[in-house]
Amino acid sequence: MGFGSALFLFGFLPLTVLLFHLLPGVRARQVLLVLASLVFYAFGRLWDLPILLASVALHYGAGRLLLRLERRRRAVVAVTVALDLALLLSCKYLDFLAGALGQLLGVSLAVPALPLPLGVSFFTFQGISYVVDAYRDRSQAGRRLFPVLQYLTFFPNLVSGPLVSFRQVQPMLARLERPGSVETAAALRRFAVGLGKKLLLVGALQTLTDGLFGLDAAALDLRTAWLGAVSYTLQLYLDFSGYSDMAVGLGRLFGVALPENFRYPYRAGSITDFWRRWHISLSGWFRDYLYIPLGGSRRGYGRTLRNKAVVFLATGLWHGANWTFLIWGLWHGLFSLLETRRDGSRRRPRWYGHLYTLLVVVLGFAVFRADTLAQGFGMMGAMFTGFAWREASTLALIQYGTNRAWTALALGLLVSVNPFAGWWQRRAGRPGYVAASYGAALVLLALCIVAVAAGSFQPFLYQQF
Repeated sequence: MGFGSALFLFGFLPLTVLLFHLLPGVRARQVLLVLASLVFYAFGRLWDLPILLASVALHYGAGRLLLRLERRRRAVVAVTVALDLALLLSCKYLDFLAGALGQLLGVSLAVPALPLPLGVSFFTFQGISYVVDAYRDRSQAGRRLFPVLQYLTFFPNLVSGPLVSFRQVQPMLARLERPGSVETAAALRRFAVGLGKKLLLVGALQTLTDGLFGLDAAALDLRTAWLGAVSYTLQLYLDFSGYSDMAVGLGRLFGVALPENFRYPYRAGSITDFWRRWHISLSGWFRDYLYIPLGGSRRGYGRTLRNKAVVFLATGLWHGANWTFLIWGLWHGLFSLLETRRDGSRRRPRWYGHLYTLLVVVLGFAVFRADTLAQGFGMMGAMFTGFAWREASTLALIQYGTNRAWTALALGLLVSVNPFAGWWQRRAGRPGYVAASYGAALVLLALCIVAVAAGSFQPFLYQQF
């Protein structure tokens, strides 16, 4: 049951919001949201629900031990994290690692891949943050099961984030204050923006992207290679930022302020800046629970480079078991390391930083999207050497380069960089502009309803990670 499905929009969400406002007492609202979250997750894949509940039990139990023990507390954290990583390893990487080892040994070591539980990367990382924070500060551990259950199952961010810590949301989950009419309207407006990104733009871009990435390497030329890479770059951002917009809006409907997860990353002036704007909650997680524990930048230049390399390697591996993800993470890590070495006293024009960053990002996503490294490198090669127009590319442009696709590309680019952001911030509080924004949101919702009726909804890309 995705956020853009008819069942969610016309059944689950209205009923949950209505009951949330009708039920008396905080406890009743808390129980409602837990039950609603479990139903939401079960509709995604019922057989994954025991895994989610086992994760809740594991992390709650570890937190209770950390509250009681004076010694061996570090062992509790180590065992819990090891179990978390074992779950991720068995579901996401076991077949990949067996295949890689088999290639080295020259034998077949294929292992049947286990089904990937819905949202496992997100609720597992939140569980790890809960246990590590409880180890660092006992006050961050829940003494009762229910608050931990609330935290790890809250449906707006359960499947694809944003990642949040227990201390960020627990006070709000404890109160669950009903938002007023102004807050509710603002939450629905934010939800509509995300829904519009997903239903009106991503689908058209996905058709274009899939068609161009489906071409053989020999059929690619400069046009189709660049168009495919740019299309996917926009598609991925609009898909994931659209989900995050909806998650933030849904959280506010229930009195929970989830953090922002994107801040116009395609306007970044460096790769370092890009990662301060892209998937902010994941970047923050790796900073707090991997980079800083490794020593961060406190132990000399060489250790800083090593720690950054480890973080970007882990970022690539987090996305799944494919060499393309690994190379993508190392690609970003390489440029982040080069920026660490760069002499900051050398002044460069602002356009240079933006252009360089976009080039690195687009090339990286060309590999990220590819099914194999050979396909990814073939796409990158055609982006710089494919000057001879290929007939197959011309036919693909005719087939996939529809008016809808070109419109989605133009609008996607406009939404992604939003050159009017500063202008809007200066006027956002004026009554006329507020009214216009709500009017635009209503139009957007109407268009989305038409899209839902046409059956155009597709699962979010980041659900596969």
